[in-house]
Amino acid sequence: MKASSGFIIAAPSSGSGKTTVTLGLLRAFKRRGINIRGAKSGPDYIDPRFHEAASGAPCFNMDAWAMSPERIQSLASTDAPLIIEGAMGLFDGAPPDGRGSVADLARLLKLPVVLVIDTARMAQSVAPIVFGFAHHDPDVRIAGVILNKVGSVRHERMLRRALDPLGIPVLGAIHRSSQIETPTRHLGLVQAQEREDLERFIEQAADISEQSVDLETLANLATPFERADFSSKIAPPAQRIAIASDRAFAFAYPHLLQDWRSAGAEISPFSPLSNDPIPDADFVFLPGGYPELYAAQLASADTFMNTLCTHAKTKPVYGECGGYMVLGAGLIDAQGTRHKMAGLLQLETSFAQRKLHLGYRRLNADQGVFAGKWNAHEFHYATTQHAQGTPLFKAHDAEETPLPDMGLINGHVSGSFAHIIDCA
Repeated sequence: MKASSGFIIAAPSSGSGKTTVTLGLLRAFKRRGINIRGAKSGPDYIDPRFHEAASGAPCFNMDAWAMSPERIQSLASTDAPLIIEGAMGLFDGAPPDGRGSVADLARLLKLPVVLVIDTARMAQSVAPIVFGFAHHDPDVRIAGVILNKVGSVRHERMLRRALDPLGIPVLGAIHRSSQIETPTRHLGLVQAQEREDLERFIEQAADISEQSVDLETLANLATPFERADFSSKIAPPAQRIAIASDRAFAFAYPHLLQDWRSAGAEISPFSPLSNDPIPDADFVFLPGGYPELYAAQLASADTFMNTLCTHAKTKPVYGECGGYMVLGAGLIDAQGTRHKMAGLLQLETSFAQRKLHLGYRRLNADQGVFAGKWNAHEFHYATTQHAQGTPLFKAHDAEETPLPDMGLINGHVSGSFAHIIDCA
């Protein structure tokens, strides 16, 4: 595999095992001395941290809905070969026409697709599924198939025999194994940094990949990227930026931080869960994450809360999704217990009655540190019990349907449930 080349791991649907397969391949190629990297399609914060653990290299998101083609091509132009893990099904994207799908990435980057099929509940029916995906779009090339969750040697023979007439290579057959099952919670997998068995899990996935997948043929599929210049980066909101970073605040996009650093911004991470004081900075950013799981610990983090409130008197603070909730007056956990938060916004949120909010957003703000037009994404289960004050964003969904105003701004403090991805 050469630098600035790669392929895409995709599937007919979510839950097919793409992440586990990708992690096993990343570690297996790393074992062979290849300076491999992972990337993730779409607005996902959790899977990229697993990619980084498996490959030992940074992992960026590539979002064909929210990002320009030039940014995506720039992110792909690395000094290492790349395995891109898809999201959902290969052709699944935003309404109304599926824009932002993994297939869009395949067309843009002109990369081959390896289709992972969950075969646990099928036999000969695998053939029409693969045939349909291979012929649905002539600009999306299915270069091979990895059979996943195969039940037995006999089952594998049946699957391979059914696929033989299609002429699409079967690159591997991974049999069912409880060793590589992954625990989940309401926003996806349990975070990589929360798994004490992470290294063992990745090593087992790599062992299975080496035993079950034709790595040499897979490596030969890697196709060179077309390089592109990219200059439309997101300007940093300040010179010195303090960013909350721990298990409660882990959802910060690497490409956003890279943009800020490349413009000369100094980024200082700190941990609210460790009750760290706010570093000396011009701007404080509280990313999303899982503050609801650590609400009592955050409520008792007096040094963090006090220095946050002191900073907010004279300098800007921004909270995104989970960070936005922490800037509010109170957060009610799943058990119905209310925890006092920073009180910098007139906001009360709750997980006692969960409701899914999901989808791409187009945002427009005329004030605050993120004034301007943005492409963003919303994904959370919190309900807003009370929100009073000046709204931050005008919002539309992916179909340009107007939505209620999002977020709040109060003096130097602002935030919303939306995760900003790129300039609109």
